[in-house]
Amino acid sequence: MRYKNFIGGRWLSPNSAEYFDSKDPHTLKSIGQFPKSNAKDVQKAIDAAAKAFPAWSKVPAPKRGQILLRFANLLKENKERLSKIMTREMGKVLNEARGDVQEAIDIAEYMAGEGRRLFGHTTPSELPDKFCMTMRIPLGVVAIITPWNFPVAIPAWKIMPALICGNTVVFKPSSDSPLCALEMIKLLDKAGVPKGVVNFVTGSGKTLGDVMLKSEVVRGVSFTGSVETGRYIAANAGLKKVGLELGGKNPVIVMDDANLDLAVEGILWGAFGTTGQRCTASSRVIVHKKVKRALERKLVKRVKKLRLGSGLNKNTDVGPLVNKAAVEKSWKYSLIAKGQGAKLLCGGKVAKMKGNYFEPTVFTNVKAVHRLAREEVFGPVLAIITVKSLKEAIKVANDIEYGLSSAIYTNDLRNAYKAMTELETGITYVNSSTIGAEVHLPFGGTKNTGNGTREAGIFGIEEMSDVKTIYVDYSGALQKAQDIK
Repeated sequence: MRYKNFIGGRWLSPNSAEYFDSKDPHTLKSIGQFPKSNAKDVQKAIDAAAKAFPAWSKVPAPKRGQILLRFANLLKENKERLSKIMTREMGKVLNEARGDVQEAIDIAEYMAGEGRRLFGHTTPSELPDKFCMTMRIPLGVVAIITPWNFPVAIPAWKIMPALICGNTVVFKPSSDSPLCALEMIKLLDKAGVPKGVVNFVTGSGKTLGDVMLKSEVVRGVSFTGSVETGRYIAANAGLKKVGLELGGKNPVIVMDDANLDLAVEGILWGAFGTTGQRCTASSRVIVHKKVKRALERKLVKRVKKLRLGSGLNKNTDVGPLVNKAAVEKSWKYSLIAKGQGAKLLCGGKVAKMKGNYFEPTVFTNVKAVHRLAREEVFGPVLAIITVKSLKEAIKVANDIEYGLSSAIYTNDLRNAYKAMTELETGITYVNSSTIGAEVHLPFGGTKNTGNGTREAGIFGIEEMSDVKTIYVDYSGALQKAQDIK
């Protein structure tokens, strides 16, 4: 089937008259053709969003919230259908796909409630008969650029706060999961989002992104993806408000007093859930030397039992990688790890089956300076690093360019609090995996993981709005602040 862009409330063919295929990573067959849009297409979307902004921004926020709540209910009604589309398009197992859609439901419900808050602050004035407060105002037209690994949840994390704050949206999804995004747009339209408030274009990130970044009409950009692209956006967006959620190389610290069975469960879920294709994936295990061998025995035994296959098969544990390039990257880092002296415990090979499959892989004797310990693979490849103390573990965990998520397994309260305060990450879990963010809490990281912004919760509102300060002087005279006479 050949699909279209959604601009100004209408489904339109691309100006370029060109299309690309979105392929099932299990069967390698096309599931649809999508517009390879050009600069004229995205400019048309920007113009439609700008035209819709004045009326939408004047809709009372509680009324905007009612539309978001209708969208949440439509997601619930279509949850199983959307989950199966997601599994076919990007590969994650069906149960995880259901969780992806549930995240979108959760954030839509949360942001619908914010329509009755959008709190500002009141504060005393230094002068008599004068009132001071702040209020939230929308940015204007917001460009939203999302990845393929959470093709419903991440767009919802961005679009829901953008809409409740009164912004209009130009949305460009990843070319690896455009069908999921398109189905989401259909539900937003059905929920009653007015024409032009949300616009949807597919195609090259470079081609479309440059137009959005350079447009004076676009006043905000929200992007989730690679550090390289994030740097490009930061350098070229000008004076727009920019939110960047970038890479991660997330550590799980396992101390000598840890519950090893619990740690293994968390590592399996963190390292091989979504086939390792999460920015919060547990890609490094930093283990105390006293329990290293015991942990490895338990972990490898479980990893070898993981079943590869279509995510639609209820017996599958690990689905395919999203595309051939992802398979090649996992293979490349396995070769690099061997070349630098790491020991392969299991996996390390392209799976002998049709589709984009790579065996769940565990390397041990990895050094903190090795590339496998420092660079994001975004695949099912895990590095085990041995340390002698918590102090060394925290040092190794922090000695990278990223700072998104971290975890520690310990039964010692002192160890837990040391980790919570000293790990240089935006998120830290105690006795849990590095994945599992909840929509009412801030999500984001430090260092090269982003530019300091956070998503979800009240921080999603902050990303998608400006603060305006109001002074009301009812004294009947010109009063000058700072004691000016």
